[in-house]
Amino acid sequence: AGRELASHLAHHRGHRPLVMGVASGGVVVADEVAAALNGELAVVVARKIGSPVSRELAIGAVAADGGRIVDETLVARLGITAAKLDELSARAAAEVHASLAVFGPHPPPAERRVIVVDDGVATGATLRAALAYVRRCDPDWLVCAVPVGPPATIDVIAVETDEVVCPLQPERFRAVGEWY
Repeated sequence: AGRELASHLAHHRGHRPLVMGVASGGVVVADEVAAALNGELAVVVARKIGSPVSRELAIGAVAADGGRIVDETLVARLGITAAKLDELSARAAAEVHASLAVFGPHPPPAERRVIVVDDGVATGATLRAALAYVRRCDPDWLVCAVPVGPPATIDVIAVETDEVVCPLQPERFRAVGEWY
């Protein structure tokens, strides 16, 4: 997956991009991209805010700086109160801090060409939180690179970044793992 992405990102070779893998699945893919582009590898951490109905159902995500992405429509549909959302967000933030302790700090993305890589995207909550965090760090150019994702999610991410690379965008998409 990383080598395939790197072939679509070859125009960034020579610019020594900061390639940030989303912890944890995106790091292995990002490693391949960084090696192919002669970039610097780093880790960016964000965690899904799972719904009270199912922790696997993302109602949002939290980034390393505490920034939060929330699917307000889903939160309203599930009847989640503001207090419950704050509680679930705090749980996700604790997971972020635990991961940051493992991965340590990353090089500053400010004024750099940054490529954020994940192993794929489904709803996009975690990836979007990671991208928003990196955007707040003021990169010169922000790229999102994933090997697979549904077109609707990729369209949302395209609005929030300077460039998106996603070679496989199946209409019928259930889970990232299906494509590995």
